[in-house]
Amino acid sequence: MATKDASATKPKRNNPFKQIAAVYRAVRSMDSSITWWLLGVFLGIVAIFVLIGFLVGHPIYFTFIGIPFGLLAAMLTLSRRGERAAFGAMAGKAGQSVGALSMLRRGWYYDQEPVAADVARPQEVHNAAMIFRALGRPGVVLIGEGPLPRAKKLMEREVKKVARVAPGVPIHQLYVGDGTEQIAARKLPRHMAKLKKMLTKEEMSAVNKRLKSIPGIRQGIPAGIDPNKARMDRRQLRGR
Repeated sequence: MATKDASATKPKRNNPFKQIAAVYRAVRSMDSSITWWLLGVFLGIVAIFVLIGFLVGHPIYFTFIGIPFGLLAAMLTLSRRGERAAFGAMAGKAGQSVGALSMLRRGWYYDQEPVAADVARPQEVHNAAMIFRALGRPGVVLIGEGPLPRAKKLMEREVKKVARVAPGVPIHQLYVGDGTEQIAARKLPRHMAKLKKMLTKEEMSAVNKRLKSIPGIRQGIPAGIDPNKARMDRRQLRGR
């Protein structure tokens, strides 16, 4: 098979206008009112600056100042409405937690696939109970979704697994959904960001390596590693 020489091809520059257009089309497919929202925000901001311009005697000057602010406000609106539309499309669907985790800022490790799942019947994947796992400065965050009773049983098992390989590390248990004991998927990133930071970056890296030793749905126990016998304390986490 022939391979391309990276030095022979020039890297393509990303066109920001094409990217914005692509985002707009994607959001419009989920939120048909986005065009009116963007126009309303843009014209509203510009109108405020024009009014200020008339009050101080420089309407044209303030109009030109208001245009970039109007564009910025429109872009922020596009982002917020797009995020809300995306969560609305994912609501109630299996795997919505992954969409929420993808909204996290830097400083988090998380798995794209569930670390545990319970499907009553093969054809009922939409009604599956699943556990997703994330790791950040606050510690390990386990997120359950699906039918709550089954999700809680899976959660108990995962908490024990994590505690075995990383004793002393905080484990937070959250459930995504619309129930009284659950958090809406769109609120999950903000909720996780508010958790108290307990680990250093070095400790996070060490814990992440230990978590990878836990057998998952499609993962067997790596050779030479027995997570049931693994132990860790704070000094080990720091590599001391």
